[in-house]
Amino acid sequence: MIDNSTPGGHSTRRGTPPSGPDSVIPGKVQGVPGTPELAFGPTLSRVTLIATQSLTKTYGNGVKALADLTVTVEPGIIGLVGANGAGKSTFIKILLGLLAPTAGQVQVLGLDPTVESHAIRARVGYMPEHDSLPPDLSAAEFVTHLGRISGLPRTVARERASEALRHVGLYEERYRQIGGYSTGMKQRVKLAQALVHDPDLLLLDEPTNGLDPAGRDAMLGLVQRIGTEFGISVLVCSHLLGEVERICDSLVAIDGGHLLRSDNITAMTTAIDVLAVEVSEGTELLAARLAELDLPVRHEDRMLLVRLDDDRTYDLILTAVAELDLPLHRLDQRRHRVSELFATRETTNAHA
Repeated sequence: MIDNSTPGGHSTRRGTPPSGPDSVIPGKVQGVPGTPELAFGPTLSRVTLIATQSLTKTYGNGVKALADLTVTVEPGIIGLVGANGAGKSTFIKILLGLLAPTAGQVQVLGLDPTVESHAIRARVGYMPEHDSLPPDLSAAEFVTHLGRISGLPRTVARERASEALRHVGLYEERYRQIGGYSTGMKQRVKLAQALVHDPDLLLLDEPTNGLDPAGRDAMLGLVQRIGTEFGISVLVCSHLLGEVERICDSLVAIDGGHLLRSDNITAMTTAIDVLAVEVSEGTELLAARLAELDLPVRHEDRMLLVRLDDDRTYDLILTAVAELDLPLHRLDQRRHRVSELFATRETTNAHA
C-alpha cells in the first residue's frame, strides 16, 4: 500500500479512512482553512456548500437557462435532478466559474466563482458529462497531469493518481492507453481525475452516462462510497431520478431553469401521502368516478394513485368502489417517488 502522506511523512487526510488497499484515496498536501460565512442574505452555516440568491442565466439567443434560482445546499450526497435542458449543466458551469451569471449571486464553499474561480477549482473536483480524454495517454499519465494542474508536486501527483485509480477499480489497467478503454472504464478515469487532489466537493455531471445497468450500479456504488466513507460531499447531476434517489441524502430539483424543490430525500418522498388503489376490474371506471369527486388520480401499471389529503379521501374511495360494485384488491398508503414532482408540474402546466 502506498503511504497516504506528504513527503515529510505526515498524514494529510481529514479523517482516518477504512483500512485495505481499496480504501485508500488521495490526501491533501496542505490543509484547507475554514469556510467563511456567506456575504449575502441571512447568516448561514459555515459548512454550507453552495448558496445562490436570485441566480439567473440568459444566453445571447434569449434562452433563459436559469431563472431566479435561490437555493442552499448542505454537505452530503446531493442530487441535482431535472429533465435534459432543465438547466443542470449551466448551474454546474456557473459554480465552477466557467460561465458568468446574468444576474443574482452565488457562492461555493464560501467563495464567489465570478471572482475566485481558481480558488474554487482547487477545492472542487469536476467530472464532465462528455469525454475529453486523450486516447494516446495512459490513465496514470492523464490523472497525474490533472493532479499537477491542481497544484500537487510531481511525486505526490503520481502517488495520488495511483491511489485514485485504485479507488475507482483501474489500478491494474492504469498503464494502458485510454483509447483502448471501454465506456465504463473511461467514466472511471474521469472520476479518478476529479478525486486526485482530494477535493472538498465533487461535481459529477451525468456520471452514469453511456453505461449499461451493471456499470451504472457500480458507478453509483463508487459515488456513494466517496460520500459515506471518505466524507467528501458530492453533487450528482442526473436526469435519471431513480438512480440518484437511491444514493442521495437530499435533492435539488429544477425544471425549466426554475427551482422545483430542494429538500432531504425523506421529506421529499413522504411530505405528500399517496394512496395506492387497485381493483381486479373496472380500473378506468373507478378513475372516472374519482375524477368526478375532484380527487387527483394518476395511473401506474394496474394501480390508481390518489393524493391523500385527509381521512375523507379514504371514505370517498371506498364509497366509489362500493357504488360501482368493484372488487377491491388494494387500498393502502404508498411513499411517492421524486419523479412525481415533475409529473405533478407537467399536469399543472397542461391545465394552465
